[in-house]
Amino acid sequence: MVRVGSRYLSSLMVLAVAAGLTASASAQSDKSAAPSQATSAQPSTAQPAADPPSSSPQTSSAAQGQSPDQADPLKRKPNEKQKKLQKKALNVELSKTYKKWLNEDVVWIITDEERAAFKQLSNDEERDNFIEAFWQRRDPTPDTEENEYKEEHYRRIAYANEHFAAGIPGWKSDRGRMYIMYGPADEIDSHPSGGTYERPMEEGGGETSTFPFETWRYRYLEGIGQEIIIEFVDTCMCGDYHMTLDRSEKDALKYTPNAGLTLYEQMGMSNKAARFSGGGLEQLGAGPMSQDLQAKEFDRLEQFAKLQAPPPVKFKDLEEIVNTKLVTNLMPFDVRSDFVKVTGDTVLVPITIQMKYRDITFNNKDGVQRGTVNIFGRVTTLTGRVVQTFEDTAQVDVPAELLPRTAENSSVYWKALPLRPGRYKIDIAVKDVNGDRKGVWSRGIIVPEFSDDKLSTSSLIVADQMEAVPTKNVSAGSFVIGVTKVRPRVAPANGKPAMFNRTRDQKVNFWMQVYNLGMDEKTHKPSATFEFDIVNIATNKPVVQKTESTDTMGNVGDQVTLQKSIASANLQPGIYRIEIKVNDNISKQTVDPSATFAVE
Repeated sequence: MVRVGSRYLSSLMVLAVAAGLTASASAQSDKSAAPSQATSAQPSTAQPAADPPSSSPQTSSAAQGQSPDQADPLKRKPNEKQKKLQKKALNVELSKTYKKWLNEDVVWIITDEERAAFKQLSNDEERDNFIEAFWQRRDPTPDTEENEYKEEHYRRIAYANEHFAAGIPGWKSDRGRMYIMYGPADEIDSHPSGGTYERPMEEGGGETSTFPFETWRYRYLEGIGQEIIIEFVDTCMCGDYHMTLDRSEKDALKYTPNAGLTLYEQMGMSNKAARFSGGGLEQLGAGPMSQDLQAKEFDRLEQFAKLQAPPPVKFKDLEEIVNTKLVTNLMPFDVRSDFVKVTGDTVLVPITIQMKYRDITFNNKDGVQRGTVNIFGRVTTLTGRVVQTFEDTAQVDVPAELLPRTAENSSVYWKALPLRPGRYKIDIAVKDVNGDRKGVWSRGIIVPEFSDDKLSTSSLIVADQMEAVPTKNVSAGSFVIGVTKVRPRVAPANGKPAMFNRTRDQKVNFWMQVYNLGMDEKTHKPSATFEFDIVNIATNKPVVQKTESTDTMGNVGDQVTLQKSIASANLQPGIYRIEIKVNDNISKQTVDPSATFAVE
């Protein structure tokens, strides 16, 4: 250190003489040491005045001869070039959000004109306005706060992801596309295992063996026609059904000589080689009704082309709705929000509102006590822009003689909102119509982003009701997520966990979805285990343990729905924690969500 300091002193003296300075070398050293002395209670005189404090971690970059680029990066201000690069990176990241909306959320329903117009927009404000107008044009009830078309669209995406995934997300599959665009079919003829098949006469008749296939029938589709038949075939037998124009594609014996013959081929009136030399859209064998096939080919081709096009826009632009302001806070109620993935850029956010009967005013009408509560909700961004609003009326009917005994029961209201990942503020106001009491709840939420390369889960919902819904009610109605009705038990605002009563034969239900499981490149199947533990918090010991694997779950894709139930009577009074650990053996990722509940 002494040698370094001497060399540094000599350099300073030479510079001083060359510049004609009269200041001494000691004055120069005092000046350079000033920052160190300013932070010290008693300056040290043992160190040579010209020796820079290089051994101290607080030494400035200038004192050591470092350039500004070598200084602490947290303290260094970015230059103009760096600012431009940062701004460019931010714009690229923001543009991904809109690309996902365009290429995932609405890829099957946006028209070519709308897509071209969206690509011409120059800033995010214009894009946000376009997206808002896009949904408004499709709103079937423009005089209400809700947009039923938008909500139904995202419910269909969620259903498609849960039922039609096969190595790819369900919304990308052909069945998922048809379901998202046109909803559930009126009839589905499903052959999930293929096997023996009696051909109808219009396909040539006779018996053959098929790959797995499904035939969807729609009685009427606007802009397409009546009696629309769509056929999907799984030729790889891996769950990936694709839409086909050629009904012979499901024939597993089509290329096998003298097997799976049509009626005419059995009778010697035709041969199997004629299937591949006649031309046309289909390679069906000859049969009693073969003469009609050529005449219908153009109709089938036209129908196929129309099914590929997005549904027509039927509704016009709307005027902006003025939001109601509610300020009083007298009526207590509890709120719970959950998060369920729909697409990479859209999350379904179910909002559950719970009110005790004792806080609702009931009126007697024909021997029935009826309570009525008006509910208003609004979702805004951090800048105050309104994203979603909803308004509804909840009614509760209780026999007059049972009302005193049900005071501790709860009325539960549910609303599912499709939102993008990000930060939002939710404001909810309720009004007791009969008693004129009002209450307001306000909370900020962070809607998570479910990236495609990261193992993740939905909210772990602890529910007091969980049951499969009829086919006609799939993805529709209160508390319905996909094919399951899940009614969450809402925890009170005082911080206590959700309560279950073991004397009422209640079941404690758990529901959760797992996303982005790794897929084996050879089998196109996931490999994961799911460990369920219910732990008594007082003793920190598990009371229920169970492990499952994707190997025993049948044909699953990169998304799995987990559902478990346990009778509350099987648990002693106390507070419990449900822990679910997901181990992905392919991506080597692990997630372990948990939730608490209580039994009394």
